[in-house]
Formats: sequence, C-alpha cells, structure tokens
Amino acid sequence: MKVPAVVDPFGTWSREEITAAALSTATDLRAVLADTPQQNSAGTASDVGPRIALLCEAGSAFLTALLAVWEAGAVAVPLHPDHPDRELAALAHDAGVSAVLCSERRSRIAARLAEDASVPVVRVDRHLHTARGAVPSEPTDGLHAKPPDEAALMVFTSGTTGRPKGVLHTHGSIGAQVQALLEPWGWRSDDRTLLVLPLHHVHGIMAVVLCAWAAGATCEAPGGFDPLATWDRLGSGEITVFMAVPTIYHRLIAAWDEADDSTRTRWSDGASRVRLMVSGSAALPTSVLDRWRELTGHTLLERYGMTEFGLALSNTLDHRTPGHVGYPLPGFEVRTVDDDGDEITPDRSDEPGGLQVRGQAMFRSYWDRPVETESAFTADGWFRTGDVAVLDTDGYRLLGRSSVDIIKTGGEKVSAIEIEEVFRLHPAIGDCAVVGVPDEEWGQRVALMATRSPQWAVPSPGTADLRSWGKERLPPAKVPVLFTFVEELPRNAMGKVTKAVVIDQLTTAPR
Repeated sequence: MKVPAVVDPFGTWSREEITAAALSTATDLRAVLADTPQQNSAGTASDVGPRIALLCEAGSAFLTALLAVWEAGAVAVPLHPDHPDRELAALAHDAGVSAVLCSERRSRIAARLAEDASVPVVRVDRHLHTARGAVPSEPTDGLHAKPPDEAALMVFTSGTTGRPKGVLHTHGSIGAQVQALLEPWGWRSDDRTLLVLPLHHVHGIMAVVLCAWAAGATCEAPGGFDPLATWDRLGSGEITVFMAVPTIYHRLIAAWDEADDSTRTRWSDGASRVRLMVSGSAALPTSVLDRWRELTGHTLLERYGMTEFGLALSNTLDHRTPGHVGYPLPGFEVRTVDDDGDEITPDRSDEPGGLQVRGQAMFRSYWDRPVETESAFTADGWFRTGDVAVLDTDGYRLLGRSSVDIIKTGGEKVSAIEIEEVFRLHPAIGDCAVVGVPDEEWGQRVALMATRSPQWAVPSPGTADLRSWGKERLPPAKVPVLFTFVEELPRNAMGKVTKAVVIDQLTTAPR
C-alpha cells in the first residue's frame, strides 16, 4: 500500500492527486496572470516573477497551492489566514501581489484581500476534488524542475525587531534547506509527521511540509493546534516525527497535568514511540525540556534557524545537550566574531561572539530593500544573524539576540536568556521575559516580566524578595531591578515573546 502524502480533515491524498491538482491550478493561475499586470515597484529585480498570496489552511490546500505557484513560474507569498485584514493587506501591498490563491474555507478573507489589492482570486479546492484517483503524467510526478536561481518564495520575518521584511528565497535555497535536514534527521518514506505549526514561517514550511514531501513521507495536518487532539495523535503510536515551538510543548504539558491517570498513561506510552521530537523558533526553557523528558522519555532535539536561511545548526539524533543548538548542518558554514569583526579562534572558544552563517541555503535578498540586504552581509558573504553565541565542546550555545537579549548595564554585557532560565526556577514564576530598559545612570537596567505559576496560591512576591532570591543565584549585574507580573506574555504567531512590546510596556507602566 502506498504511503499517503497528506492526511487532513478533508481526506487522504496521494502524491499523484496533489500533483494533478497543482498542475490544474497552475493552468488557471497562468491564465489569470496573463490578464493581470505585474505589480513591481521601482528598483525591483526584473527576473522576479509575479508574487501570489497564499491563503489556505494547512494540508492538501496549502501544498497544492504552493506547488501550483511554482509550476506557474511565480513566487509564493504565504500569509496567515487568521491575521487581521489590515496586517494581511499591508504585507500583500509590500509584496506587490498579482493574485490571491485560496481554499474554499478562506475564500471570504481572500476576497477582501483581493479587493483591497485590486487583484483576482484563484481557488484550489475545485482541482483537488477533480484530482481524486489521478495517476502521474510523468515519472517526475508531472511537476517541472525550476532553475535554482529562480525566485520561489517570499516569507516575512516575525517583526520582533522592526517592521516585517519580505525574505526572498530561490528554488536553489529552498532545495538546500530541505536537503540539509533529510539525512541528519533520518527522514524516510514511512515517516508520518503531525503538522501543528502555522505555514507563514519557514519552520512549518521547510522542516515539516517540504521535508515530508521530499522524503515521500506522510504529513498529517489537522488544521491547527489543539492540545487534547495533539496528545491523542501522539498517543496513538502512529506519529513518528513531531516538531513544535516551546509554547506548544508548554501547553501540552499543562494538558497532561489536567488529564486523568489512564489518559496520561495512554498519551505518554504513545508519545514514547515517536521517532523524533524537535523544538525550535524560540529558546527552549530547561524546565520544559526536563518535564517533557519526564512525560515522554524524549530529550527534545534543539536546533537553530532563521527566516533568511532555514535551519543551520542542530543537535544530532544520538547526541543532544540541553541549552545547545549543536553544530552546522550539511551545506552550512558557521562562525562567531568579536566586536571588531574578527573570527573567534579555537583558543578563544569560550568567548561570546556575533553568530554568522554562510551557505547555499541563504536567501537572495530582502524584498525591495537593497540597503538592508547589503548591510546584512559581510564583504566576504557571511550573513550577520544578530544573535550572540558561544562555541564549546557540545556545539553552539545561544545567548540571545544582540539587539534585545544582550543587555549592557554598567559597562557589563549580560544575557537575558541566562537570567530567564534562573528565574523560571522560582516557585512563583510560570514563565518570564528579561529585557533591558533605558536608564540614565546604568545605560540599561535589567527588568523582568513574568506570569505567575498556577501552583503559587498567594499574592505575587515583591521586588525585594525576588531580588534577594536572585542574588543567591546570579552575579549582581544580572539580578533584575524591576519586576512585574502579567496574565500573559506578549507573543507572535510562532510563540516568540515580542520583547519590543515587553520593553514598551515596562517603560510606559507607572512605577
């Protein structure tokens, strides 16, 4: 029996059916584009094809739409269907989209977006229905290979440090990203992965959807993340690969804690048979890693990546060190540099430095931002990630973003991530974010925003008590001077804490 390519709420789809639907959708898209002027701004590269906004739920519709755009020689611009109309319109305007490709369930929001952008809408669902029972038209599955330097995908950055930028990838950079993961993570055709990540970022697109497609494996897409439904699938013993962000693992742990004993046993037994569990897109708290290992027997595989190049660093299948993101994946070069831009040599390996990456998986440019593209690279082609890391015997260990996670206070540099790890151990704190707030005397002062642990039944501890607790575990410069408790930390769609919002809230709140 053939392994299905996609399983979603609308059915089970073979590779041949997805391919046939993509080819038919591409024909419709070409016809529409022939009558639609391409929206290019001044200075736009002439070899970049029309950009097509994708508004589809995860599963057969999204994969069909993505492949159809590429077959039509266009650039896919995946957007999150649940985002506000105003945000979608801004991104579509930035990309200069020429059409909106959508599924039936997303047709209303697609129609509003298309009207705002004055572009046509193309639907994928009709072609999925007619593709049932399709057989491949060619040995290559009917899809035509594209030149590696042809633009293929525009994914917007998270916007955690400024306005989202369109990151333009080519077919070559996408292929390099997928190939970098297939062998190191042991992808095989009998794998079955559960997709609970959004598909407007490279985590879900590259590491789940396209890896499963390239390996001939099955991608199971329930249409979103629900803790109980996710546990039931992990507990079934049928899932072999699972990838998520730390926030998802945190919510799964909370759901497990609330379940009855028999349900917990079933979930944990099934999850223990998953072949690979990965965490990424944000720093994984040690407390979450330890608790997940306790529940499932899995030490989550941590890795490191960015929108600009996919995943570049990873622990291995047989060696994982908590707090580390491992070594370079195939096709990548990675280094750290000091404040003068000089590479940190092995004899200085314990010295923190700016993390830089180079390789074939690197993006082509920031869309319509030539100055920012040029400044992102060194003269010899290294991409400046903006992250600070240390290389030791267990691989790279991230200290955070140089812009928000490295706090300069009183002439010292301290890592917000290290402070967060310590304060998550406080019994009153559920989760926390540490930032630097402007201070006339110190330059920056260390500040902490936290959610209260559900096990803490009394009022939140005061600043004096928290500082006293911190001084027993941290050097003086790393102990926060400002503490505040909130119901929820501000996060983006990938679960990353938006530290710019944290800083704003801390600096504008009454003292």
